[in-house]
Amino acid sequence: MADPARKRATYADLCAVPPHLVAEIIGGELRVHARPAPRHINAASVLGSRLGRTFRDGDDGPGGWWILDEPELHLIGGEEILVPDLAGWRVSTMPELPDKAYFETAPDWICEVLSPSTEAEDRSEKMPIYAAAGVSHAWLLNPVLQTLEVYRRESQRWLLLATHRGDALIRAEPFDAVELDFGALFRPPTVR
Repeated sequence: MADPARKRATYADLCAVPPHLVAEIIGGELRVHARPAPRHINAASVLGSRLGRTFRDGDDGPGGWWILDEPELHLIGGEEILVPDLAGWRVSTMPELPDKAYFETAPDWICEVLSPSTEAEDRSEKMPIYAAAGVSHAWLLNPVLQTLEVYRRESQRWLLLATHRGDALIRAEPFDAVELDFGALFRPPTVR
């Protein structure tokens, strides 16, 4: 947690971070991380692509969502600036994309892809902020263990709904209208 005597980080501090790094402001403190490892990026990219086709575009699914990679979220009055790996907004929550480079509307769903260097922060610091900001659903995806934890917000707390592992077809809130081939997030591309 941030030292109360320490100056709170500002958006200008965040913008000064080189673009090859990921920067967030958590509890008033600037946090800077290296870009994710390839396994992490692959899992997030495949998941975003599959959810996007089904839940954004309506291919073999209901559509009606914005599914975005690494959006910059300004939550709780802009005090907390977080960058989840993926986030989704129902069109009813956010009818249009903002003109700014960041989002002030809390997403309906976030997905954090866990890395050894950021897992503790994702779980103990970012998850409570997402709950306080009104995010309804959260997924924690571990590409090394090949697990997915699915959460729903109940009041200000997270309720674990399911944990999925390995090569399985799953249904996971809020995208449970369609089965997701969870194992595809970890398999190499198909060559025909």
